[in-house]
Amino acid sequence: MSEEKTYQDEDLEAGRLMFARQWDFLTSVTDMANLPDAAGTEIAFAGRSNVGKSSLINALTGRKGLARTSSTPGRTQMLNFFVAPETPLSIVDMPGYGYAQAPKELVDAWTKLVFSYLRGRPNLRRVILLIDSRHGIKKNDLEAMDLLDKAAVVYQIVLTKSDKIKPPQLERLIEETQGLLAKRVAAHPIIIATSSEKNRGIDDLRAELCLLAHQ
Repeated sequence: MSEEKTYQDEDLEAGRLMFARQWDFLTSVTDMANLPDAAGTEIAFAGRSNVGKSSLINALTGRKGLARTSSTPGRTQMLNFFVAPETPLSIVDMPGYGYAQAPKELVDAWTKLVFSYLRGRPNLRRVILLIDSRHGIKKNDLEAMDLLDKAAVVYQIVLTKSDKIKPPQLERLIEETQGLLAKRVAAHPIIIATSSEKNRGIDDLRAELCLLAHQ
């Protein structure tokens, strides 16, 4: 199992070009009946509240205000879809988990929506599961992995805010995460460390998503 992957120059360039297009918000969904048509490849982004999902989506697309960021946990309470013209890829921003302020009935409703989406979306190719480098994998993340394993959806760990810890700490975190993923049936083996603030790992993630979109 390897945590690193070297992307070819042509893959990096293809990823850059795909995300250089004009990405826009398509729709927000709170009910499976309102999902957009299942066309092309969908990649969903998941993670704990305040893990940096919106910031990473904005960094990928080069649009600072595309996905709204908030210091209030649990703000993303719907499935938010983003698309670009002539691009076979759609990005889905999923509700953050791990927040304590939301009423239980809302959390249960969002959980049901997310699981229904994971199980029933035919063009969902992968879930990008974001982990805050400063905190590593927490109980909520393990529960999310259980959900993804149960839904039989391939997921890939992407570390956020990797600039906030020292390189030896990051290397240790990657090794520890590798050990956890080895026991997970639906986990993709490649781990990508990113920083939206420093633009680290963004090119690699673009390349990875572009390769997925064209498979």
